Amino acid sequence: MKITEIRIFPVNEDRLKAYVTITLDDCFVVRDLKVVRGNGGLFVAMPAKRRKDGTFKDIAHPLNTETRAWMESEILEAYHREVGSGSGEAVRSLGTAADAAGAATGEAAGLGSKGSESGVGKGTSSEGSAPGDGERMVARGNGD
Repeated sequence: MKITEIRIFPVNEDRLKAYVTITLDDCFVVRDLKVVRGNGGLFVAMPAKRRKDGTFKDIAHPLNTETRAWMESEILEAYHREVGSGSGEAVRSLGTAADAAGAATGEAAGLGSKGSESGVGKGTSSEGSAPGDGERMVARGNGD
């Protein structure tokens, strides 16, 4: 399995630093991953849904520690590259673009969710369009 594309959607929040969309093997998209600043530094939170009891349950997640560490490393590397660039929209492409990310849903790490009092959410371009304001895309190739 390869991450063939990583899209970074930076946000200016205290703990929430970015939303992320990844494409696996140019055929499967996972949206609403989050780069979060925790007590121990940055980490990647998997997409999650709020349950009726107020807890969060991952919607998609790696099944083992090795895969989680690999994904987190790739995503954080892309995040640091993009935030460090400081220039508008940075795009590196393999010739195929993944769908733009939709609105955020749920929140692991206790940061709130779309529609909650915390106001955490994102306004990005609609599905199928090119990257929009505040959106950055990084394409990964051949297992890099």
